[in-house]
Amino acid sequence: MGSRFGKTDLPDSIERVVHGVIGAAIEVHRELGPGLLESVYEQALLHELTLRGIGARRQVEVEVLYKGVVIQGQRLDLLVEDQVVVELKSVSQIQDVHKAQLLSYLRVGQRPVGLLINFNVKLVRDGIHRVFNERALPPSSFSRPSRLKESSC
Repeated sequence: MGSRFGKTDLPDSIERVVHGVIGAAIEVHRELGPGLLESVYEQALLHELTLRGIGARRQVEVEVLYKGVVIQGQRLDLLVEDQVVVELKSVSQIQDVHKAQLLSYLRVGQRPVGLLINFNVKLVRDGIHRVFNERALPPSSFSRPSRLKESSC
């Protein structure tokens, strides 16, 4: 399904979810444009996913395990089909720390892939980044070693 979006050896079911989220994000951006609050895009994207029959939950609490203690309070912007973590931004430019943040969410939730979507861009496709959690992927998924796998969409 298109190497342009950084496809790995993810199961087709997860690839379908990723592409569904990307399509929904493009539609939300087409309707609303850039410059609004992240919370507005979060609600709009959740609604668009629902319209498309894609299950998603917003502000999903995840437990962080730290040295045998469960710490609560961390929330994911969106969890789609219980497989793909979506982190939304409305910033002038995505920073490495935003990608690292998503990677931390993926690791805590033991999910293989997440989408970092910045709506504060002229074309939303330029603001979509995939982040891969190698700890949740089979070793054959990548040909080059790296701790943070990310690709622009």
